[in-house]
Amino acid sequence: QVQLVESGGGLVQAGGSLRLSCAASVRTFSRYAMGWFRQAPGKEREFVAAISWSGGSTYYADSVKGRFTISRDNAKNTVYLQMNSLKPDDTAVYYCAADQTLRMVWSGSNYDGHYWGQGTQVTVSS
Repeated sequence: QVQLVESGGGLVQAGGSLRLSCAASVRTFSRYAMGWFRQAPGKEREFVAAISWSGGSTYYADSVKGRFTISRDNAKNTVYLQMNSLKPDDTAVYYCAADQTLRMVWSGSNYDGHYWGQGTQVTVSS
């Protein structure tokens, strides 16, 4: 069983930055690929970023590439999402996900994994 708790969301002006954190309660954190998804009101959930088990490989949605950075600290059982140059279109609830494979990368909005956090709200004002 994997429990995930996100933090770090909030209200920020366009052009600003936020760093999201996701703490995992699991003994074998390094055996899980980690990812971030987001869901805006009235829209389906979309893939944002993912990182491999050791952190050696990262994957991004085109909409965030060059602005967001995903990283992980396996010693702290935590994954991060550094978000820079935020835009109003980035406004959404952001969810952390864990999976022993990287299928979240190619599944995108169809990803149906078992382990999700409760979400953290990010609001970007114009």
